[in-house]
Amino acid sequence: MIHASMLPRVKKRPRPVEAGARGQEEVKFNEVTVYLVERKMGSSRRSFLTSLARSKGFRVEYALSDEVTHVVAEDNQAGALWAWLRGSGLRDVSRLQVLDISWFTDSMREGRPVTVETSHCIPVREPVVSLSVGGHFPAILTECSPPTADANVSQYACLRRTTTENHNKIFTDVLEELAENSEFNESKGPCLAFRRAASVLKSLPSAVHCLGAIQGLPCLGEHTKAVMEEILIFGRSFKVEEVQSDERYQALKLFTSVFGVGPKTAEKWYRRGLRSLKEILAEPNIQLNRMQRAGFLYYRDISKAVSKTEAKALRSIIEETAHWIAPDSILALTGGFRRGKEYGHDVDFLLTMPEMGKEEGLLLRVIDRLRDQGILLYCEHQGSTVDMSKLPSRRFEAMDHFEKCFLILRLEEGQMERDEGLQKDPGESRGWRAVRVDLVAPPVDRYAFALLGWTGSRQFERDLRRFARKERGMCLDNHALYDKTKKLFLPATSEEDIFAHLGLEYVEPWQRNA
Repeated sequence: MIHASMLPRVKKRPRPVEAGARGQEEVKFNEVTVYLVERKMGSSRRSFLTSLARSKGFRVEYALSDEVTHVVAEDNQAGALWAWLRGSGLRDVSRLQVLDISWFTDSMREGRPVTVETSHCIPVREPVVSLSVGGHFPAILTECSPPTADANVSQYACLRRTTTENHNKIFTDVLEELAENSEFNESKGPCLAFRRAASVLKSLPSAVHCLGAIQGLPCLGEHTKAVMEEILIFGRSFKVEEVQSDERYQALKLFTSVFGVGPKTAEKWYRRGLRSLKEILAEPNIQLNRMQRAGFLYYRDISKAVSKTEAKALRSIIEETAHWIAPDSILALTGGFRRGKEYGHDVDFLLTMPEMGKEEGLLLRVIDRLRDQGILLYCEHQGSTVDMSKLPSRRFEAMDHFEKCFLILRLEEGQMERDEGLQKDPGESRGWRAVRVDLVAPPVDRYAFALLGWTGSRQFERDLRRFARKERGMCLDNHALYDKTKKLFLPATSEEDIFAHLGLEYVEPWQRNA
């Protein structure tokens, strides 16, 4: 919850002492008693402004009391400020002039209390907070309607419907950034907690306006609620701003944006004192691997979002190539684009054949064909290492064992996104861009499991596997579904088959954006 120091403490006190006891300043304007709200202003700035005002003959009180006539705040949300004032114990809040710092600065410039204009006033808003027990700091009202009529929100994302329409982005963006920071710190517990909380909030059909609306919802721990409370009161998260300003976080986030660079490599570079991509490239003792060299070479392109239009263009290119080699080949666009997202960081495809064993060699032939067409900029091929005796794996983060290749393909200008939000770099005149593509080639009997796994989202898949293990005594991964009680692998030719084995209602891809 918000700490008591985050808003000024309200104290009952007798009438203020006269000027002589406060430093011998003469009070010239007895009809005005000012109280400066410390929140956002800061204690140092508040002390300075208090001294300045007193030197000009203003009476300024450090504690809020019934003697105060003018409350001055800087960058505080109106609703939170008025709610705090209502709960402060004052006899009549309505008599107060609640003013923006602009009134104070105008008054200091004139050397007297200026007339209060409409532009100076902080308007009354519906309260979003009330005083918590003890009266020392605000807590979000609990008497509010829940965001959904369905009080039985599941802890499992696979039992929720989550579209791309996120009504609580103000919270989920912050929680996901905190999760990323926890991942950089190798704090697995907090990382999972923040991601699960964000997943629950994404599934809600309307925005959360008060903490009472999330009572009874799963996966929302005290840390998450404290973050949400801070956002509800102040419109921002000071915790995430602290993270964003952290030099290590900034460096690791930048370094891991390079294709082929993971958190461990990024950490090594940071510990060597490197802080920018230019410094890494200039460091003679750093030996980049082939993937990382491609990541730096095409960084400007592959760090930009890929649009759905571009993803479809790539599907046409790869599908035409695959059908030229094997007319009955099957290609599926997976990942976020299959879930209905408009943009992504890369494009994922599954490629297989309708007959077992016929997929062998197909992927390498597609790669050769793309190279012959002059659009293959980079390729790393990994052969199949599938061993059913070691599957399914309980390690969610483990990469699957299907044959695959990690590509960077050249997309011509006529196939590129032309939306205003993705305008071409003025210095860019080559007429093409590089795009990251993953091609995975499972055998047809594993295709349904691979399609489910590669469609995502990551949290949906994590919870689906957790549900299978904890609620059904089964083990699920990208390769198979194993019934530990019956001690057998359950066959599936479609995603619907897998859901049916688990006793779950089928969730459409566009409802898996957990």
